[in-house]
Amino acid sequence: MQASSLYESTLTSLPLVQKGKVRDIYTVDDEHLLIVTTDRLSAFDVILPDPIPGKGAVLTAVSNFWFSQTENLIPNHLVDYPLDKVCTAEELAQIAGRAIVVKKLRPLPVEAIVRGYLVGSGWKDYQKTGAVCGIDLASGLQLADQLPQPIYTPSTKADVGEHDENVDFDYTVKKLGQDLAEQVRDVSLQLYIQAREYAAQRGIIIADTKFEFGLDAQDNLVLIDEALTPDSSRFWPADQYQPGKNPPSFDKQFVRDYLETLDWNKQAPGPALPADIQEKTAAKYREAQTRLTASV
Repeated sequence: MQASSLYESTLTSLPLVQKGKVRDIYTVDDEHLLIVTTDRLSAFDVILPDPIPGKGAVLTAVSNFWFSQTENLIPNHLVDYPLDKVCTAEELAQIAGRAIVVKKLRPLPVEAIVRGYLVGSGWKDYQKTGAVCGIDLASGLQLADQLPQPIYTPSTKADVGEHDENVDFDYTVKKLGQDLAEQVRDVSLQLYIQAREYAAQRGIIIADTKFEFGLDAQDNLVLIDEALTPDSSRFWPADQYQPGKNPPSFDKQFVRDYLETLDWNKQAPGPALPADIQEKTAAKYREAQTRLTASV
């Protein structure tokens, strides 16, 4: 049975702060925000016009799972704040399973990307320069090769409609200062390694992933946004992995691959998605959730 879709939330009891690529953010009070994860999908930094049914609920469940799994490494933005205290009954029905209340924090202006495999924009950079984000790699690597050790390859955090850009570690030092930049890098690598080892037991390779962080009132680093979801990561089935080609994926790479077959300049507006692409993508998201979070 196909899940219902929510392309855009319409809450009137709370002030809207921001509509992002996927998430709608509302103010609860001076210390808390409500985040609603919709079924919107962005590819190549363009929000597509068609939703992926049930995607927001999958992303919420998977993120909450990983927030719990990684509390040993870093605190996260989740708080125990009942949704029925901030929304009307009608609004609750609209956002059920896809909304969380979080601490209001100061987000850092970089995206923390960790790569364990050479793919995507990292592969394109390597083909041009032999390096990724200023990190020199061995010559002769193939597409999708596993790297000797994971690498931290940050990017800028672009506004909606703009493109993120790969940057080097020195860029983050200029933005954050040496100590904070090193803290972000080190905990990102720790998060990736811990998650990669867990996912491997479930038959999933985490090829790469993106983390976002914020600071609390005491300048403590906190994990925010989402964590290790099919939107923020490349998930590959381990039994179908083969260096030299892109493995099939449990993430939005499936949509990217479809879009690459179109005559589209990767600028807004994005093209419509056929119903079968929407349904197959939704199924891949659900399979990732089941593999990662179901008890064994």
